[in-house]
Amino acid sequence: MKLGSAAGSLLALGMALLPATAMAQSLVLSGSPLPDQPYTLIYPDVMVESGEAGGPVTINHPGAPLQCMLSVVPVDDTGWTAEAALANLDEAAVVRSWSATFPGFVLGNRAITAYQSGPALFYEGASTASEGSAAISLVHTETVSGENGYTLDCYYATEFAEQARPLVDFIIANFSTEQDAQPIAP
Repeated sequence: MKLGSAAGSLLALGMALLPATAMAQSLVLSGSPLPDQPYTLIYPDVMVESGEAGGPVTINHPGAPLQCMLSVVPVDDTGWTAEAALANLDEAAVVRSWSATFPGFVLGNRAITAYQSGPALFYEGASTASEGSAAISLVHTETVSGENGYTLDCYYATEFAEQARPLVDFIIANFSTEQDAQPIAP
């Protein structure tokens, strides 16, 4: 993600207004069109959704460096738990995997978080800034429900963490592996 000084200034203004305007706007409740891959993704209507049935769903904030991507895939290990995943997390493999996309990636906090529908593995990390590129923060969550694995990853420019992180936390807390969930209070 490259930010020029003029674009950076516009993004800073957009991010400064993000917390106040994001929650003041209407919410979008987006669900899976496939009955065997249920989910509900809830986000402010300022964000733009793209994707295809059965593929990843991406939501972008048009005025800020913020993107979340949801993937639903069939899994064989229906006994998977967030607690076991956290206990067995291969931190070196996580760093190697994300470093290919985000140079200088450093793994941060790791824990169990709550989706609206239940527990999820959570970890966060950040890349380092390089010439012409901003440092990027990542929030990764995942769970298994039924025969599906769900990952919800959100990325934002680290310099806007104070403004972007509350929105990311709202999206994660409101995500459900069930169809037709309703928003919870922020």
